[in-house]
Amino acid sequence: MPYVEGVDDGTGYGVRGYSRIGGRGVVGETPNNIAVHGISRSSFGVSGLTWSGHGVSGSSNSGYGVLGESFSNHGVLGGSYSGIGVYGISTESTAVVGESNRGAGVYGESNSGAGVVGDSVNYLGVYGISSEGIGVVGTSVNGEGVHGDSENGYGIYGKSTGGYAAYLNGRVYIRGPLEKPGGSFKIDHPLDPANKYLCHSFVESSDMKNVYDGVVTLDNKGEAEIELPDWFGALNKDFRYQLTAIGAPGPNLYIAEEISDTTTTTNYGSSSSSSNNNNNNNSSRFKIAGGNSGMKVSWQVTGIRKDPWANANRIQVEEDKPAKERGYYLHPDLYGQPEERGISHLLFPKDKREELARVIHK
Repeated sequence: MPYVEGVDDGTGYGVRGYSRIGGRGVVGETPNNIAVHGISRSSFGVSGLTWSGHGVSGSSNSGYGVLGESFSNHGVLGGSYSGIGVYGISTESTAVVGESNRGAGVYGESNSGAGVVGDSVNYLGVYGISSEGIGVVGTSVNGEGVHGDSENGYGIYGKSTGGYAAYLNGRVYIRGPLEKPGGSFKIDHPLDPANKYLCHSFVESSDMKNVYDGVVTLDNKGEAEIELPDWFGALNKDFRYQLTAIGAPGPNLYIAEEISDTTTTTNYGSSSSSSNNNNNNNSSRFKIAGGNSGMKVSWQVTGIRKDPWANANRIQVEEDKPAKERGYYLHPDLYGQPEERGISHLLFPKDKREELARVIHK
């Protein structure tokens, strides 16, 4: 086999290959070692440029297809104007591994395609690890910074033992159902924002329940009519009421007229709608009576969602665990179980984690 060794003489290239007929500029082949190895003190160790093929292509039966290491910059840098910056595929192990002491382990940049794509049949498509910096970074001007897609597993999985598994800075939209063991808001404490936080828990229900409230002043008959938004009847059903008198007892307060469950019948997908409301074709209302003239009344109405998405995605309050998850817990420590009995260990079994550690650090 030909032997080529190149040393940078000051021009910036140790070895430079160029092909005019559509082939490969540089090809390296070896049965058990490194096919192409590039070292540079100030620029790229290996740089590949092509107009229609692969800039750098690495293939290996048992080792690394492409290995990039850097002490202060990018281990592997892939850039593309219309295709994939870096593409890694693996049938059994990790498609792309990036490791860096200070900079990015793997950095992919693309103007219109994917910056980094990782594809794996039964393991990790892309895995990024960093001691102090960022394991994986995805940046896009108009597209998706990071995209995770899975047929039966997790599209994106994040875990942290001391910090947040995911920190989202900006608006968040979830297209499907949201499942969680609990939730709260956390803000700077209004009375001591520099030194304290204020936290409130979410209000939970076994139904898809909406809550509406307000305060009304009764007329000279001791009555009031509460008019709700025109979309109220199309969104809600199964109403519940609560009335509280303010400033004086109101033992005789009652709901004189209820909201009709058939307030609005909407033909989704068309611009027409029909209504059975006797008062107004586009409004829902209920009537309070039994109070004194001028009395202030606090009212609350709850309804259960009946919109198309809610009807198609009702919450199953109790469900059996799938066969493979039985004997495992979302929070094993709360039930006196070892960490190995956690659901997360089904996602990353111990042998897989140990294998990954060997791949990363060998």
